[in-house]
Amino acid sequence: MARPRQTLLTRERIVDTAAALVDAEGLDAVSVRRLATELGVQGPSLYNHFGTKAEILDAVADAVIARVDVSAFGEYEWDEALRRWAHSYHAELSAHPNIVPVLAHGPGTRPAALAMADAVYGALIKAGWSPARATHIGALMRYLVTGSALGSFALGFPDDPDLYEQYPHLHHAHRLADHRQRVDEGAFVLGLETLLAGLAIRLEIDR
Repeated sequence: MARPRQTLLTRERIVDTAAALVDAEGLDAVSVRRLATELGVQGPSLYNHFGTKAEILDAVADAVIARVDVSAFGEYEWDEALRRWAHSYHAELSAHPNIVPVLAHGPGTRPAALAMADAVYGALIKAGWSPARATHIGALMRYLVTGSALGSFALGFPDDPDLYEQYPHLHHAHRLADHRQRVDEGAFVLGLETLLAGLAIRLEIDR
């Protein structure tokens, strides 16, 4: 009798399974033992593909970044390219907020993250920004995008009118959660557009 075929264990399967766990339960849900159970394999077999849990989470993070659209760089002026990239970046991180703490530490050695940083920095240098300013802008954009994706401002205010009785300027705060998308997305867009407008002025001054 032929032996039953085992499903081939690949890096992609491990990353996809880990990503699903992170999305559903958070970073703490990922462990070699849990992944092995989910994948129907023995724990040691994962070490043929990844040395540590941190490497697995790095791969999950890089898979998210790999979906960010950087095609605007080279096709549009620097400010429009930043705008389009930032919206794509924000959308991907907002869809996977539990992985944001890993991404917040910077690109590290992750290939997709380094490629994205290279695309942004290169486009800014080509547009006439100095290396120092281009670095600052890359940092600013990361702060804006990761910060906005890390948590909801609107959901930070409980739906309890009585809580705000002693705060005269917050008497509508209990309604913020009902308008989460409008509040959170509006804040991101306002921040992005304000940043881009300020950078345009800064570029003229620096020149």
